[in-house]
Amino acid sequence: MNNPVIWFEIYVEDMPRARAFYERVLAITLEKLKNPDSLEEHEMWAFPMAMDRVGAGGTLLKMNGVRPGGRGTLVYFACADCAVEAQRAFEAGDALFKAKMPIGEYGHVALVHDTEGKLVGLHSLQ
Repeated sequence: MNNPVIWFEIYVEDMPRARAFYERVLAITLEKLKNPDSLEEHEMWAFPMAMDRVGAGGTLLKMNGVRPGGRGTLVYFACADCAVEAQRAFEAGDALFKAKMPIGEYGHVALVHDTEGKLVGLHSLQ
């Protein structure tokens, strides 16, 4: 049996601002996804992913009728050392909510707010 999460979507209102935040904090480049004709009003930017690897892929998504919120599901991004990404979030606009903290045998986490007000988790084994 696979892990239960296979995809995520982070809803945004201001795509350029949201893209800049995630690209800076995670030191990645998001890739624009081509929408099927039935979803032409959507704007989607994918996080780097490999279809043959374990873990969920996902996108930033701007969709008519859906507003981002600060509460709800918490997405964690894998990091080599979550303190590094937490510091980038702080530098990107004082978005740090909880600095790197140990979670026992499962490593460490940090929590940051993105530019849309959502809480996002950062996880590392060290």
